[in-house]
Amino acid sequence: MVITKSDFGSINNKEVYLFTIKNSNKTEIQVTNYGCIITSIKVKDKNDNFTDIVLGFDTLNDYLNEHPYFGAVIGRYGNRIAGAEFELNGKTYKLFANNGKNHLHGGKKGFDKVVWDYKTSDNTLKLTYLSPDKEEGYPGNLKISVNYTLTENNEFKINYEAVSDEDTVLNPTNHSYFNLNGEGSGSILDHKLTLNADYFVPTDLESIPTGEIRPVTGTSFDFTVNTAIGERIEDKNEQLIFAGGYDHNFIINKSDNNLNLAGKVESDKSGIKMDVYTTEPGVQFYTSNYLDGSIKGKSGNYEQRSGFCLETQHYPDSPHFPEFPTTVLKKGDVFRSETIYRFYL
Repeated sequence: MVITKSDFGSINNKEVYLFTIKNSNKTEIQVTNYGCIITSIKVKDKNDNFTDIVLGFDTLNDYLNEHPYFGAVIGRYGNRIAGAEFELNGKTYKLFANNGKNHLHGGKKGFDKVVWDYKTSDNTLKLTYLSPDKEEGYPGNLKISVNYTLTENNEFKINYEAVSDEDTVLNPTNHSYFNLNGEGSGSILDHKLTLNADYFVPTDLESIPTGEIRPVTGTSFDFTVNTAIGERIEDKNEQLIFAGGYDHNFIINKSDNNLNLAGKVESDKSGIKMDVYTTEPGVQFYTSNYLDGSIKGKSGNYEQRSGFCLETQHYPDSPHFPEFPTTVLKKGDVFRSETIYRFYL
């Protein structure tokens, strides 16, 4: 196992690096300490060619421009918080409204837009950040680490650990956009998807949960059996119309609090398959509804439906729904979460 480091630029006199993690199978993952962004994942396809399966850019400057969170770690809160505020211990905390009147993916300058400290050991890259009290409106000084580990079995592990000196809320995730035929290769609608989820969380026009937990059976959201992503995406379903496609939290069928299967995806051309396991209770399935061809990535412009996301996480807007699994992190308690992406043919 080899981890190498190369210069990737600088921000406000802080050095930014690109780390390359490679195993003996020649699977290669590249990560930058700016935003913990996964810039590329290269795995072998059925023709023995190594294919880059995540959307992104070649330069730091491109990541500094406006983009839809390609490959980044999201925080403090992945997904939306309605009205850009929440109440905790009887006090209301105002957050930055960066999605209409709502708070999205950590606000104006979330975890995706800061330079993280780093340390390498064996097959693991450890990235750390201290989010100061009231950053983007959140209470508590939060120390968080993200470990990226590549195994010889082509498992890419993401481990989060965090502790705060005040009660706070926390819901980190990774926002990689996958295309198992290769980034820039076109649509993902023919990819086959299975989700280990019997229920999903409906949303309103602003992608805020309604509070309902709805069964997927008999709906356009039933991926309990292997189904092409595009098979029902154009259905006249109110939820699909609201979001412009899939952009919903699916509730993982959990057997325990350890790792559970979230989903399986297989490509229609490259033969590459990906399984996702997580300790989280939900997974946000997103079909890049807002890509429109205006962003030029590593291999051309990214059109709508040219990538999909499986963001393992707690439910959106959980602070407003006590019945949802809590995202409250109590003072001094240690938050831990693990997600594994496994690649194979």
